[in-house]
Amino acid sequence: MAIAADQPLAGLVVLDLTLARAGPTCARHLSDWGADVISVQVPGASEEVIAGRDGFDYQNLHRGKRAISLDLKSPRGHEAFLQLARGADVVVENMRPDVKHRLRIGYEDLKAVNPRLVYGSISGFGQDGPYGHRAGVDQIAQGMGGLMSITGAPGGGPMRAGIAVSDVTAGNLLALAIMMALYRRERTGEGAYVHTSLLESQLFLLDFQAARWLMAGEVAGQTGNNHPTIAPSSAYPTADGYINIAASWPAQWKKMCEVMGRTDWLENPDWRSSRGRVANRDSLNAAIAEETRTKPSAHWVELLETAGIPCGPIYTIDQAFADPQVKHLGVAAPVDHPRLGATHMVASPLNISGADKSLRSAAPIRPDHTDEVLAAVGYSAAELAEMRSAGVI
Repeated sequence: MAIAADQPLAGLVVLDLTLARAGPTCARHLSDWGADVISVQVPGASEEVIAGRDGFDYQNLHRGKRAISLDLKSPRGHEAFLQLARGADVVVENMRPDVKHRLRIGYEDLKAVNPRLVYGSISGFGQDGPYGHRAGVDQIAQGMGGLMSITGAPGGGPMRAGIAVSDVTAGNLLALAIMMALYRRERTGEGAYVHTSLLESQLFLLDFQAARWLMAGEVAGQTGNNHPTIAPSSAYPTADGYINIAASWPAQWKKMCEVMGRTDWLENPDWRSSRGRVANRDSLNAAIAEETRTKPSAHWVELLETAGIPCGPIYTIDQAFADPQVKHLGVAAPVDHPRLGATHMVASPLNISGADKSLRSAAPIRPDHTDEVLAAVGYSAAELAEMRSAGVI
């Protein structure tokens, strides 16, 4: 699995202790852009677990890595991990905060052998504090972070988002923090401990809804498909599906009325101002829906887009990947899977001039790189054989 020397992160060695989704999302960013990411796995995984690693979720999260097995609880396994850490640039983990300390592989433990190390952690609720000891998963963070209270139709009760937004956002943010720490290391020569949590990431993701509360004391509620502070901006039925229309600004509202042949809407006193359109959004949306349902989605998208009004069809996932713009962007990245053959995974959404964003390899289902990784840090064939017979690797 060769790494091109011109990749942005070529030369970086990352020890990956992550599981689930948030941590692997972070490590995937690093792997996708050229880092040598070494997944450290527990020896003796069952055949059922190994077979499951051919599945879409594991493959999408762990592509491009090398994998080793190492028992971190054993003295020899711990010693081997410290040896790996001496030559690493980054460690990423998302265990419960206390676990890494019990294993003696926390930041202070590894900093003692490698002061240049950047150590990244993701937890459910933070590394300390009243909830620091708790395990965290995405849906719990969505609920405690306020997202479920503003998602869904009014009066419909709390609703989770359809994707693991807390997990993925935490992984994205940790990757960003790691890169900041690495950049600082270029100036100072010193590593750093960087961390975030699902809860912090979810609250950050609230963005303007959080700012509404902090600055204006407004507690947002559920608005369904409507934008919470702008109208018209919602989903509307068409003759063959649904479209989104966002005529957010007064000039867009005026132009929309004109191209839809409904200049009489401009004279409606309830809809004359931006504030009035928000206050009377139900009647406004009903009127727009009566118009949009008379023609197919493609008609309205072409008409409104030509007029400079943001709009677009509402796709199922298969339709999204069939869209010509999505195909042009190369979001479905090909990869050759050694057991499943040619397949596709979600490409990195980043684009860096002069860098190749094609996927290097599918995810390893077995720790096949144990010998080569440990041999590179000084272990002999005899030592590896002895460690294998003792269950250390």
